[in-house]
Amino acid sequence: MPKTWFSSVLLAGLVLAGSSFLGAAPAWAQSTSELGIGLGGTNYKGEISPQYQFQNNRPAITVFYRRDISAPITLRGGLTVGGLRARDSNVEGANGGVPPLQSYRQASMRGTVVELSGVVEYNFLDYHDRHDQSRVHLSPYLFIGLAPYFAHTTTESQNQALQPDFNRKGGQFSVAIPAGAGIKVALSPRWNVGAEIGARKTFSDQLDHLGDQDPLLVNPHDKDWYYYNGISVSYTFYKINCPPPYKRNKGLLK
Repeated sequence: MPKTWFSSVLLAGLVLAGSSFLGAAPAWAQSTSELGIGLGGTNYKGEISPQYQFQNNRPAITVFYRRDISAPITLRGGLTVGGLRARDSNVEGANGGVPPLQSYRQASMRGTVVELSGVVEYNFLDYHDRHDQSRVHLSPYLFIGLAPYFAHTTTESQNQALQPDFNRKGGQFSVAIPAGAGIKVALSPRWNVGAEIGARKTFSDQLDHLGDQDPLLVNPHDKDWYYYNGISVSYTFYKINCPPPYKRNKGLLK
């Protein structure tokens, strides 16, 4: 399910962003930028958590900067720090209990991920048109981008026979593709709130240090994922752009 959802968002984001870059006219009259902070949770999916599990959410914080380049397109850079955790004992089998594989491994993972991301947001509504302050200014959006990250995790097994191979810890630098959806609402000409859900597809199977273990005990063909879901508040800065004819001949402003 996460792969199908992620692929749909990825395809939609590429198509919408591409069409917007080719067809959208720049907003000459006014440009906006936002500085914000968000609180939420990070989550992990991999060997120890083969499906998204809500109970694995750990606290996360993000700071970000947005800048609009046209009515539908916004560029965003952000720094996110959050926790990661998972336990074999939390996996639910077909009959409601812990599956035999997880019961045997008795593995758990905990750690932290630090992400520096750059994404393109596609706004479905004209969020930047603030001329009519009597109406509610909001827009759902999709986003896609690139996110270098550093993850430091510790994996342990309660099965003494597996501990020499399964008990590992360490960090890794890698790159993920973030994609997801959100909504942002302007509470006033300056202050905004938002909510977002997003997945990070990594190119590594070592967030949990289990990608190179016995294929009878792990799935070496499935890369790890992590997620960020949260709410945010941001402050808007305005810049009034001078139209090109007036830039070339400032005497017209007199």
